[in-house]
Amino acid sequence: MKMNPILAIDGYKVSHRVQYPQGTTKVYSNFTPRSDRFFQSPLADGKMVFFGLQGFLQWFLVDLFNEAFFARPQDEVVSEYKQVMDGYLGPDAVTVDHIRDLHQLGYLPLHIKALDEGSKVPMKVPVLTITNTRPEFFWLVNYLETVLSAELWKASTNATIAHHYRKICARWAEKTCSDLSHLDFQCHDFSFRGMSGLQDTAQAGCGHLLSFKGTDSIPSLLYARDYYTDGEAYFIGATIPATEHSVMCMGQRESEIETFRRLIADLYPQGFVSIVSDTWDYWRVLTEYTRELKATIMQREGRVVFRPDSGDPVAILCGTGADNDTRAERTPEEKGSVEVLWEIFGGTVNDKGYKVLDPHVGLIYGDSITLARADEILTRLEAKGFASSNVVFGVGSFTYQYNTRDTFGFAMKATWGEVNGEGRMIFKEPKTDSGLKRSARGLLRVARDAQGELALFDEQTAEQEQQGELTTRFLDGKLYRREHLEQIRARLAAQQ
Repeated sequence: MKMNPILAIDGYKVSHRVQYPQGTTKVYSNFTPRSDRFFQSPLADGKMVFFGLQGFLQWFLVDLFNEAFFARPQDEVVSEYKQVMDGYLGPDAVTVDHIRDLHQLGYLPLHIKALDEGSKVPMKVPVLTITNTRPEFFWLVNYLETVLSAELWKASTNATIAHHYRKICARWAEKTCSDLSHLDFQCHDFSFRGMSGLQDTAQAGCGHLLSFKGTDSIPSLLYARDYYTDGEAYFIGATIPATEHSVMCMGQRESEIETFRRLIADLYPQGFVSIVSDTWDYWRVLTEYTRELKATIMQREGRVVFRPDSGDPVAILCGTGADNDTRAERTPEEKGSVEVLWEIFGGTVNDKGYKVLDPHVGLIYGDSITLARADEILTRLEAKGFASSNVVFGVGSFTYQYNTRDTFGFAMKATWGEVNGEGRMIFKEPKTDSGLKRSARGLLRVARDAQGELALFDEQTAEQEQQGELTTRFLDGKLYRREHLEQIRARLAAQQ
């Protein structure tokens, strides 16, 4: 929605301007992930992938402020602000002169420095700093804390989760696969319907696209195009034709195999097609329909992808039996989907000694996949002698929505200010806290340590603060150092 961005705040922010000491002319704050105590991954490394700032700066601080604040008549903007505040806090409880002054200035007098997006950032290292460039607008810095936090924590969190899916898939691919080309599409974003609206889908879903190119979230593609490319014909992501249960049900249970036949022979005689296969009897589909349709499937130029959508993902794909059990009398459920398809369609054994299904068939599982489950599935496939490339994961809102700002403990805190021309190093250190909420002090610099890792150096001089890895991204209403999605993808990939 195109709300007036000056009102995109927590209610208590409107009072802070007069609460600062008289003579305040500068506020200097940072945005930092403080702890990964709630992040669970088999390959957790204590780092977070920073992503989402460029999109936020463009759409909110530049586009929305220009269109919904600065471009509107001054009296209209000021009247709206006053009307909201009078009804919210009481008549004349909040003055409006500072809003009028900002509108007359015509731009946001802020300086934001940040790390490169796609960087892997250790806990307690700031990803950005923000300060005012004109003394009378000191209040604007932390005024924007709430929206900045709300817009940035999830994009970074989801980019980190996607990165860990990639790490898991890459680890097993390196062990069991000769060809790694499947990795870009091994995890497919299914999360749109479970996200908190369009903006959430577009922005946070774009985090998935740093590590993978498979997505069903078209808004994420548009967000990446608009804020992370130059609008050229650059490949961001893709999907394939796929059915849903309404399609299968409409074909009716007694003629389900004819629905399969129509899909693979008539509608999609070539290329990839994904067919949801558990509408009624999944194991019948996998053991009976596949045999009856085998000749048609093998004549196609492309792949028929079977999609189970219920049950235990690990058991459905890998079986309920022991991984070293090779008894012929085992049930399909005991064998699991990959082994069942291997028995029917065969395949090849790669130069690492692992079985790869015939390229005419494949599997995607998209229900309740987690990092731990993905790792367990690939672990069990390896134990059964199958390459990890035999399965694709649909990663949905069960993965991308079950997180909060506290997953990485994001917080924006002021650490330095200026009152009556004198700098003040400020910090918080609650005695009642475990140490999590202790803030850095003074001016900050982020630089590489002897091991090449990003590290925080606080209590810096003004000259030191200008150095390091935090570089100007926004200054006085303008975006700086805009980067292409390809650069960000490459940067993250180099840090595997």
